[in-house]
Amino acid sequence: MIAMPRDLPVGNGNLLINHDLHGHIRCIYFPYVGHENHALDHLSRFGVHVDGEFFWLDDDQVRTDARYVKEAMVAQLTCTHERLGITLTIADTVDQHDDVFIRRVVVLNHRDAPRQLRLFYHLDMNMYGSQIANTIFYHPALHSLVFYKGHRYVSMSCQASGNAGSALDGYACGQKGIHGLEGTWRDAEDGWLEGHPISQGSVDGTIQLNLDLTPHGENVGFFWSCFAKSLEQIETMEAGVRTTGPGTLVERTELYWQRWLARDKHDLSGLPDALKEAYQYSLLIVRSNTDNRGAIIAANDSSMLKGAQDTYSYMWPRDGALIADSLDRAGYHDISRRFFNFCKDALTAGGYLMHKYNPDGSVGASWLPWIDEEGSAQLPIQEDETALVVYALWNHHELADSLNGSLDDYEKFVIPAADFMLKFRDVNGLPLPSCDLWEERIGVFAFSVAAVYAGLAAAARFAEFHGDGARQKAYADAAETMRDAVATHMLEPSSGRFVRGLIAHGKGDALTYEQDLALDSSLYALWDLDVFPAKDPRIVATMRAIQEELQVRTAVGGLARYKGDQYFREVGDDPNVPGNPWFICTLWYGEWLIECAESAADLEEAQGWLLWASQHALASGVMAEQLHPYTGEPRSVSPLTWSHATMIKVVQEYLGARKRLGVDA
Repeated sequence: MIAMPRDLPVGNGNLLINHDLHGHIRCIYFPYVGHENHALDHLSRFGVHVDGEFFWLDDDQVRTDARYVKEAMVAQLTCTHERLGITLTIADTVDQHDDVFIRRVVVLNHRDAPRQLRLFYHLDMNMYGSQIANTIFYHPALHSLVFYKGHRYVSMSCQASGNAGSALDGYACGQKGIHGLEGTWRDAEDGWLEGHPISQGSVDGTIQLNLDLTPHGENVGFFWSCFAKSLEQIETMEAGVRTTGPGTLVERTELYWQRWLARDKHDLSGLPDALKEAYQYSLLIVRSNTDNRGAIIAANDSSMLKGAQDTYSYMWPRDGALIADSLDRAGYHDISRRFFNFCKDALTAGGYLMHKYNPDGSVGASWLPWIDEEGSAQLPIQEDETALVVYALWNHHELADSLNGSLDDYEKFVIPAADFMLKFRDVNGLPLPSCDLWEERIGVFAFSVAAVYAGLAAAARFAEFHGDGARQKAYADAAETMRDAVATHMLEPSSGRFVRGLIAHGKGDALTYEQDLALDSSLYALWDLDVFPAKDPRIVATMRAIQEELQVRTAVGGLARYKGDQYFREVGDDPNVPGNPWFICTLWYGEWLIECAESAADLEEAQGWLLWASQHALASGVMAEQLHPYTGEPRSVSPLTWSHATMIKVVQEYLGARKRLGVDA
């Protein structure tokens, strides 16, 4: 499946808007980030009529540059139609105070003559993620269009710069996808809108704003949409936008994000500009995919609907824990705190977290079976997801200097989760089989074992802090036994490296293991989660083997997950391509080089892997999950929040290593 990646997400934790590469809106999430996609991946267009000709932003003659405004979650698209002599500079954002999407359009006339321009803002809305039973109508008091269904309302308004009221120069309400109708956007292509005042069912709407242009002059227009749960709220919000002015909303939002980024505690002055931008945009993109109630969403790319009829718009506790950890390292403890509260509420009575969750806290769709191949009951979980939350929670309290207030977390999350990890072990002290982090196989895998080790070690530190000696000893002893079992059972003797995992046969005293010898990038966790030191010869052998066997030997480069990875693979059995290159896998190897660095030259090699990631992002800084190994085009979801969190963490480690080695002295 090939889909256009999502680009330049803008949001405020309640409302999230995603664009495609042409600047058209493709995803609209409200009131939860990642939940209720009111666009349903349908295309919402933006068009221009001038000198008797019409074009949409995705016209072949339009040259588009798309990136964020510097240090702000404001999407800026510069769209030039050279033949027609028009440049549009579009700034899109979501207000930080209210749930309002604002589009500012600055139009530059390249011609010597005065001209009139007509701009068309189109929305294809599918309220609650369904095309059924929607309504759109013209609101005469607001001079705006309003969509509604149930408790979801969305307005469409516009005005020219300097006009304090809404100034629609045309509108159309209509149906699409039924009775042979394509939508009101077709009505715009002749430069006029018919003005039909209401429509129901599967609907869309388009509004028109006319702007006069002087020779080589500029003019500015604004479009906006308010999102609310009642018509009364829409009317109040519309009054607020018009009183404050949509331009002021754009300016205050830009300032908000610049001040938000300034809260990061890291000195970025020694970084190459490419890494500084990658780091800052990663922080913004992570925040855009984080709901204000705590759910950190893996990805909000609805293009996945076309192939799988599902998306990545869920909170995986594993991804969330590692992402929250990167935010804590940057100093954004308020955001990660809400994530841990979410997990505390979600923890089952058995002391484990489920596979994934919806942003509202309900359990998400899953493909993990409740029985094993023999028909016996098994937990449909990935144990690393529970363990990594405990690990990240300890880091959170240490970094936030909040251990004195951690008793409730210890009693309500850490104890039940750690007690579960104690029970969920085999006779050798290793975790019982569960699904691996790639969600492809059941067994005892190195990444999961490392996560459980780190979770038990963190639980022991919590117990020690709270004077719980018996639990401190039980958790610490279990962690050490687990470390010893890894060295005994998960080492491949002939190569001296660790194996991906173990496939268990039998139970109890009859338990035996079969080693899964595949090299897997996720083996990095054995050192990153402190099971063994990064310079341990067994770790060195493992990481060097990963680099040798999993490097994609094309012009694109990068590292694959494991040899023979078929997920989104399109190039057959090319021996130069073990699998598609993944951002996180490539950055993990760079992180190991950073940890092992003993000189400035060592750091230079590590920096190359970080620069690879920044160079293979979209121009906006957005990083997908993986790339096509020959074209470098994004594959699977884009942006992937985990990719950006890994960039944040590895840059932080790089800065720490520069300081440790005196590179900045």
